[in-house]
Amino acid sequence: MNYQVLLTEMLQGTLMTLRIFFSTLVFALPLGLLVSLGRMSKIKIINWPVRLFILIMRGTPLMLQLLFVFYGLKPLFGIQLDRVIAAQVAFALNYAAYFAEIYRGGIESIPDGQYEAAKVLGFNKKQTFFRIILPQVVKRIIPPMGNEFINLVKDTALARTIAVYEVLWMGEKFIKSKGIIWPLFYTAVFYLIFNGLLTLLFGWIEKKMDYFK
Repeated sequence: MNYQVLLTEMLQGTLMTLRIFFSTLVFALPLGLLVSLGRMSKIKIINWPVRLFILIMRGTPLMLQLLFVFYGLKPLFGIQLDRVIAAQVAFALNYAAYFAEIYRGGIESIPDGQYEAAKVLGFNKKQTFFRIILPQVVKRIIPPMGNEFINLVKDTALARTIAVYEVLWMGEKFIKSKGIIWPLFYTAVFYLIFNGLLTLLFGWIEKKMDYFK
């Protein structure tokens, strides 16, 4: 058995998992903020479509969304995405909906009196948001954001639904074809280390934000 080839393929699966994770954050974090602003808008033509988007994304399984983006766009719109791109799109849209609700909860938790006080002090809307509201919102959304980041690490395994060869798929492949068990431990250690690092990171951020008590 060529263990070098086996290890190389496991590392390729690891890199694919990391690619899905980081690309999801790059697109879902800013998109989620835009969606949250639309969700809080008092303009119905903006508010209601955004509400529907959030309902669909949160109300249907991510696995189903992956299947729809890869298999459903071609018969409906004539669009055929690459498997990896389809996975990235589905993940970004799904997590944008969850991030949007976290953002909204954080923003709406700020008392109205702080907006009024900022207005009395002469702050405009932009200054009020970025200098007063946003730092407090960031502190309040850190715990739920940490949970979503950890969920995202584990959810990357769902990319296998459309044959994207992430780390768990690679591990299972060798367990079935070679009858060896260590790839299973490799994947477990990978997830544990990655999520452990994220836990430490968010714990450190929470401590850094303690001055907003």
